Amino acid sequence: MPPAALSVHLAIGQAYAWSVFKPPLESSLGLSGTQSALPFQLGIVMLGLSAAFGGTLVERNGPRWAMFVSMACFSSGFLLSALGVATRQYWLVVFGYGFVGGIGLGIGYISPVSTLIKWFPDRPGMATGIAIMGFGGGALIASPWSAQMLSSFGADTGGIATTFLVHGVVYAVFMSMGVLLVRVPADGWTPKGWSPPAAISARPLITSADVSAANAIRTPQFYLLWVVLCCNVTAGIGILEKAAPMIRDFFAGTQAPVAVGAAAGFVALLSLANMAGRFVWSSTSDLIGRKNMYRVYLGVGGLLYLAIALAGDSSRPLFILCAIGILSFYGGGFATVPAYLKDLFGTYQVGAIHGRLLTAWSTAGVLGPLIINAIADGQKAAGRAGPDLYTTSLFIMIGLLVVGFLANELIRPVHERFHEKPVQRLDPQVTEKGQAI
Repeated sequence: MPPAALSVHLAIGQAYAWSVFKPPLESSLGLSGTQSALPFQLGIVMLGLSAAFGGTLVERNGPRWAMFVSMACFSSGFLLSALGVATRQYWLVVFGYGFVGGIGLGIGYISPVSTLIKWFPDRPGMATGIAIMGFGGGALIASPWSAQMLSSFGADTGGIATTFLVHGVVYAVFMSMGVLLVRVPADGWTPKGWSPPAAISARPLITSADVSAANAIRTPQFYLLWVVLCCNVTAGIGILEKAAPMIRDFFAGTQAPVAVGAAAGFVALLSLANMAGRFVWSSTSDLIGRKNMYRVYLGVGGLLYLAIALAGDSSRPLFILCAIGILSFYGGGFATVPAYLKDLFGTYQVGAIHGRLLTAWSTAGVLGPLIINAIADGQKAAGRAGPDLYTTSLFIMIGLLVVGFLANELIRPVHERFHEKPVQRLDPQVTEKGQAI
């Protein structure tokens, strides 16, 4: 099951390498930084919306159907984008990559999560980390691959269109492996030697009851966790979307400015941190609990942002190390939240609940890049340069992490009035339809 999940998530994780396309699109089509971020922003919006509205369909039709839909939409988005660049119709790039491809992002993102939780009920943090690790690591492959293709084909409209075309074809083939491999466990399957009651009693926030998706959105816990995820994502996604131009701007006035190739390497490094954080930190949450893990993401993350803001361009290693830490927490937050949902609401409709929660990602996908790009564009127009382009944005991110930290502190166990009533059976070995198990 992990290879099936990774085949989809490594592909759709290409979204995190969008910043590699920003400079050539801006120069060849005459776009601003804010305009070149539109496909990425719309893609993240559609990710959250399609996950929210499609979560129930994924639960109903299964992961294979979901992975196929994701493959068709994501690949088609690249093909439409190739046509848009070739004809210099930028709206078609926004529509193809952002709208159509964004639907593929959302359906593909949630497709293996609930399946892996069912295969690994004893270690849900590790399970979701395995699945979502691929999404964070997608740019580790896509960033240098895309940069090399742009170098070979050219950074003009023809070269960008060819690069998009190759992406669409290759990712369709790669994602089809997940469609062929994925399976769901049999009803009632549990790992050998694992006892659910013993595991549940180890954590105060973990419930043994189930909550439906309809009831989950009526609880304060859902909205508090929505705020936590939105703040954590906003604080990371803005930097990630603008990673390549940001590091070049930050140190442009120093004696050793960052070259284009080094900036692409920085994007790949952040992708590695994003990917590693999704597995390492989500697995750690199985040991220390989800609430404590988010205290680390939000609290320590705020301190890392403060260090970048205060240091400015005085230390490139400090900037890189802090960015690595922030992106590892950013990725870890994504991987830990499905297990947090499972702890609070049970496994009954955790995929559908997760889909609804990802609307926080949609919101953050607009806020993060908008804050970073709009403020940077405004500061540049005012004649500023270097770290001054981003200082205000960094302090805004710190404030958001503080808000998320406080929301996490308010999360309590879900009240029993929201729990699903257990099915009453005359005989534990007989199903609801009267058929022997």
